[in-house]
Amino acid sequence: MVKGIEAAGIPVVHICTIVPISKTVGANRIVPAIAIPYPLGNPNLDSKEEYKVRRTIVEKALNALQTEIDGQTIFE
Repeated sequence: MVKGIEAAGIPVVHICTIVPISKTVGANRIVPAIAIPYPLGNPNLDSKEEYKVRRTIVEKALNALQTEIDGQTIFE
């Protein structure tokens, strides 16, 4: 699906917990997430710290959308 959306000219960021799978399915902009059960957070953190973690990941994804790339790129 990622490749189909990008073929229509819409950039896509794949936030994922297992980067090799994202690479296999052909995602071009990849942002690693935290863990499989909680990709955008960590329930062991207090709400303020978890908000910071989530915000960081979303900011990386927004930055990736704005970045010109040539092939698969992982945004650490």
